[in-house]
Amino acid sequence: MCRHKLSDAEPEFVRPLLLDDASRRKRLDDGMVWNGIVWKFRIGPGWREAPGRYGAWTTLHTQFRRWAADGTFDRMLRALQASADVAGAVDWMAAAEPTIVRARQQDTLLRTHKAPAVAHRQQDSP
Repeated sequence: MCRHKLSDAEPEFVRPLLLDDASRRKRLDDGMVWNGIVWKFRIGPGWREAPGRYGAWTTLHTQFRRWAADGTFDRMLRALQASADVAGAVDWMAAAEPTIVRARQQDTLLRTHKAPAVAHRQQDSP
């Protein structure tokens, strides 16, 4: 199996999570589009550099945007977390080590001089 392709079980996991939109015209196989999107994010080039074996780059990009807009990726994440939780593969304990949390750069600068204070004069009433 190529590292840029999904295994046989992964598309079967994703298929029920996809919304079925019968109003759209016939589209490419979802598995091929998934492999193209996975290729793009694993390798890192722009959409236009996607190999032709995954279909037109415009198809990959359009389908990625549709799935992002309709919540497909959110559903995938929730389903994956739920199945991993059932299997006991998720440790939900999270903590931040305070010694490695960096402050904002503005907070780390030493103030060597203070801004001059502006004196407010009271005007005498005539």
